[in-house]
Amino acid sequence: MKLSVCVPTYNHEQYIGQMLDGAFMQQTSFDFEIVIGDDASTDATPDIIREYSRKRPGIIRAFLHSENQGPKEPREFAGRNNVLQLLKACKGEYVAMCEGDDYWTDPLKLQKQVDFLDQNPDFAVCHHNMEVIYEDGSPPHLFNAPDQKAVSTIEDLLEDKWFMATASWVYRNHFLTEDFAEWHAKAAAGDWAIMFQLAAKGKIGYLPDVMGVYRKHSAGLSNVHAYTNLKFLQNRKEMFRNVDEWLGGRYNATVTKTLHRYDELLAGLEKIGSSN
Repeated sequence: MKLSVCVPTYNHEQYIGQMLDGAFMQQTSFDFEIVIGDDASTDATPDIIREYSRKRPGIIRAFLHSENQGPKEPREFAGRNNVLQLLKACKGEYVAMCEGDDYWTDPLKLQKQVDFLDQNPDFAVCHHNMEVIYEDGSPPHLFNAPDQKAVSTIEDLLEDKWFMATASWVYRNHFLTEDFAEWHAKAAAGDWAIMFQLAAKGKIGYLPDVMGVYRKHSAGLSNVHAYTNLKFLQNRKEMFRNVDEWLGGRYNATVTKTLHRYDELLAGLEKIGSSN
């Protein structure tokens, strides 16, 4: 199998059809599978997935969990187990990520990214620009700025820069043969944890084409993963420290600067907390 589309979903009945339509419209020279994990949704999401599976048999592999895979606590880790199980279930040489509330708009998206990775074996990941839209009616905008670098490395991530919408990733599926790093299970920022492990294997390429939509709404985890959340900040700092150790201290000068910034952020939050 050339590629797996990895789709974690939970209570996305308003959106999952649009996500699947964006996947099914892809025009590719290769076969791909769609691997969906529904984390015990309480709405009609599983029914919609079953209906799409009936219409397009053999393409969707659905894991429709009857119980939420957790963990329930802490809330910063919500959905983690569903995602990790899904990543391991993907059989493709490449994996394209798209959460159930995002969607793709370019029918050549997968072909462009697979062509890039096929032609550039020293790259581990290819991402692209996305439109960001808001449930509350805030003005839409592009995810990446016009000056987004064409080539990024793990050092950019270690500087605490995030420049990849999750639904824009296509990566070489090195989790087919390797387990997740030991520190991964302790990291609340699951997308960062995955990307650190991928970027340790190769460079990150960027295509400026706007090929999908990233939806921000009140139920999204990005509202929990906020710089005003003390527990999340503490966990984030610990993740950088663990990654530094995992990489054998090769980027220690970069990580030290990042940790110093987190110390300042944490000190500021603790000061606010003590004055309330």
